[in-house]
Amino acid sequence: MTEPTNTIVHSSRSSLLMSGERHISSTSYDTAIIKQILSTHDPDGREFDVKPLLLIIRDIMRRATPTSHAVGAESQEHINTWEKKAIYCGYSDMLELLASPIKKTNNEIIYKFSAGEDANLITIALFRSLSSYSWEAKAAIAFAAFAVSYAEFWLVAQFYTTNPLAKSVVVLKGLPEIMEPTEALEQKFEAVNNLMKAILDVTECIIKFKELFSQPEMESAVAHILIAVYWTVRCIVTCSITLLNLIALGHKYVAEALELNSLAHKLAGIKKDLERQMALINQKIEEMSQNDAFLELILLSETPHIDNMKILRALIYGKEDQLPLYDGTQKRRASLDILRRKHVLLFISDLELPYKELEILRLAYVEPRQHPTRVERQYEVVWLPVVDRLSPWQEEKQKQFELVQNSMPWYSVARPMMIGPAVIRFIKEIWGFNKKPQLVVLDPQGKESNRNALHMMSIWGNLALPFTKAKEEALWREETWRIELLADSIDQNLFLWVDQNKYICLYGGENIEWILKFTTMTKAVAKAAGIPLEMLYVGKSDPRERVRRNNSIIQVGNLSHTLPDLTLIWCFWVRLESMWHSKIQHGMTVENDPIMQEIATMLSFDGSDQGWAVFSRGSHEMAKGRGDIVLQCLEYYDRWMDKVVYPDGFVIALSEQLRVLYSPYHCNRLLLTGQNPEKVACAECGRTMERFTMYRCCNE
Repeated sequence: MTEPTNTIVHSSRSSLLMSGERHISSTSYDTAIIKQILSTHDPDGREFDVKPLLLIIRDIMRRATPTSHAVGAESQEHINTWEKKAIYCGYSDMLELLASPIKKTNNEIIYKFSAGEDANLITIALFRSLSSYSWEAKAAIAFAAFAVSYAEFWLVAQFYTTNPLAKSVVVLKGLPEIMEPTEALEQKFEAVNNLMKAILDVTECIIKFKELFSQPEMESAVAHILIAVYWTVRCIVTCSITLLNLIALGHKYVAEALELNSLAHKLAGIKKDLERQMALINQKIEEMSQNDAFLELILLSETPHIDNMKILRALIYGKEDQLPLYDGTQKRRASLDILRRKHVLLFISDLELPYKELEILRLAYVEPRQHPTRVERQYEVVWLPVVDRLSPWQEEKQKQFELVQNSMPWYSVARPMMIGPAVIRFIKEIWGFNKKPQLVVLDPQGKESNRNALHMMSIWGNLALPFTKAKEEALWREETWRIELLADSIDQNLFLWVDQNKYICLYGGENIEWILKFTTMTKAVAKAAGIPLEMLYVGKSDPRERVRRNNSIIQVGNLSHTLPDLTLIWCFWVRLESMWHSKIQHGMTVENDPIMQEIATMLSFDGSDQGWAVFSRGSHEMAKGRGDIVLQCLEYYDRWMDKVVYPDGFVIALSEQLRVLYSPYHCNRLLLTGQNPEKVACAECGRTMERFTMYRCCNE
């Protein structure tokens, strides 16, 4: 082995940081140190768990301090602390094996010091003598060697006033003058003690690296660890030199405590650097682990299973003894087994959950379960809240989570942190979640059958089971534009009116003056035509105070039927928008799909500032128009009344008159949320509509 040169790292006994060293760049200086100590490193493969050594050293530091006067002052509970942790844990054999290198290291420090060698030369010599040990073992052995001398010194110092044997030793070693403390001596001992604490901190960091990381992860931190080991041993040697000088020279030793404090400061910087490296490695390992978990989740989602338990356990993390679900109806924790072999609808959202989507799902979920059948028992809904795991989970967020959780009648995860980072990535990248709530459907075998069934649930409710794309296509094939599709079950009377073959009028808008004129005129025309008519007000898609006031006025004046809850008005319009998005997902457009044309017309009614009305009888006859045209048509009923072919011709005649009064000049607006096609044709004239972005804040 090539002998290392000893002039690369240099310091005198009086100053460890000579002025020449300050001009050496840290990079080149560190490179030289690494090269030098690597040349001494020749490990024999033996592994030692050196933590028990640090337990003993820590115990020595606690007991052997300048302010301690007697071991007897220690409370009984602290006596033999390291023995309980080390010997009783089976480390006694290891401590016996390290006793010899500890003693040899102690002797070598004393010998080299006596020979006049400086701290660097002694440090390099120790690396040579400890060449066969691992890096953390080198630091621990050197530290233990100094701790022996430090403990022996303070053992005599603490007892020399009360124990004749200790006093004799003090006299023979020529120590009496340093047994009488002065301010200068106390400063030096305090500096040694502070430096020892810094050495202990850095040594523990070095050991943590060895415990936590395998060779691949350690490669990026090797240089930092070598620098840390070098300066740890160097500082141990400096502490030893200081103690030996104090014993030899007493008050005549003039070394400044500032030098020791500067080394303690340097070690504190090395510790921070090691901690940063440890954090970076931990982050890298965590990223690799989460990436592996993400890939495993993809593979698991593509693998056939006999039931859905594997995929659900992968999505919702829970310990063996935990109940990971919360039952929103029973208000208690539940097992994942409750979902076994069922269709599971994963309701995915953040904590800022839009009220509309929540209410639509609630209505579809709760109402059928009040009169359960075999079909409704085949599926369950589970809320998966997606939260930012990097931001602190504070009490305010916990309260918000619990508020949303308790508002849901279905299942939810018991805690948001049960949704791991890999699962959140899967939800975002594979299922396409991006703030807007979605309803992912897993079949009884855990296979994804629909990435967003919210639209299906909104339109058809439980009739859409098992909520697959094929089922959605089949339902659309069977549908025609009829009053039942438009209004569904927003009012239970509607189906009764259809069965009774009554004329039905749905109308909306916010202008109360138009509403008063329209309802009065419509009733008058119905009376003149001798037709049974029922009217229902469905407001606007964002029912606020105006719609609430309109409802009250309509009810007081007995102008027509109203929906008892603004939520039902929301549901009416959300269903229409769901129809729009469902059709778009299946490639339908206003140009090629008649139902799409009707949906676009209804949504444009809502986007306008006017009223509107739809008249229907039975399941297929429908007439519709903007408020001003409908009102004009009704006002001149006497001009076209002879065109009504009784008993069923009113809607057909009305529709014809609306076409006659149609004006080619119009300004239709579609206000749509979510993803929409780049081009949308006007349902009225077929031209491509202009596209705008609208930001709205309605603080009504």
